Amino acid sequence: MLDDIDRILVTRQQIARRVAELGQEISRDLDRLCDGDEFVMIPVLTGSIIFVADLMRQIPKKVRISPVMVSSYPGGATTSQGVAIIGELPDDLAGKHILIVDDILDSGSTIKVLREALLERGARSVRVCVLLRKDIPEAQEVSCEYVGFDIPNEFVVGYGLDYDNYYRNLPDVAVLKKEMM
Repeated sequence: MLDDIDRILVTRQQIARRVAELGQEISRDLDRLCDGDEFVMIPVLTGSIIFVADLMRQIPKKVRISPVMVSSYPGGATTSQGVAIIGELPDDLAGKHILIVDDILDSGSTIKVLREALLERGARSVRVCVLLRKDIPEAQEVSCEYVGFDIPNEFVVGYGLDYDNYYRNLPDVAVLKKEMM
């Protein structure tokens, strides 16, 4: 599997440090924002699974998790094919503070669709935390309160991100060799 990697973009050590920092930032904001109100994390599956597991352990607050599955990169696609929410969002979000947690922000479609759907369900506030944000206009224009790393516009795998459902288990974020795609 490591032979398939062109280069490491973000190391596991950098990720661990930044996830701890994000946890501190989010905790500080929750103290100010929630004031005892319920806080719900909505991880976008499957890509955010490793990130959200590490992030939630850095937030010493009472947190409810309600994952949602969204498809935008089916199979071997390396560009978004449009967003589809698979399954239903929770019904009991009215008046709650929501944190969407996603692996990567590129086209911004996933965040826009989810934010709108959550606000329609009466969420009191909706914030967004992404591990990676691509350095492209579409991604930079989407409101995102917490960003782990800004990265170049390259297709990346590892730490939950995949290509054709492989490479999620790499502990670093890496660029896949072109011939592997």
